[in-house]
Amino acid sequence: MSARIRRTTADRLRAALRDLARGHAQITAHSETAWASATFSGGRHRIHLVFEGAEAMEAGESFIALLPEHEFAIAGQLVADATVVEVDHRLLPEPRLAVVAELLLLEHS
Repeated sequence: MSARIRRTTADRLRAALRDLARGHAQITAHSETAWASATFSGGRHRIHLVFEGAEAMEAGESFIALLPEHEFAIAGQLVADATVVEVDHRLLPEPRLAVVAELLLLEHS
């Protein structure tokens, strides 16, 4: 009998971001800070993504455009805010796009 691996909210968020990036993003860093208000609790996620190569860079540009309005489907979570906070383009020696995104996830029951 094999043990079932339980995916965390962070795991599901990273998978959703890779899907939005059409599989062209490498996630190089991910931090999470707990967040709460009088009526909600959740976490603020800061994620660093890298797109390398011309095709990946095109997917990265699309990712930047789509992220703020994307409807995420993450079980038990509501994405209240999704913002690109940093972008770094480089064309030489190889095309490369680095993106930092911040997302606020609220627990939804």
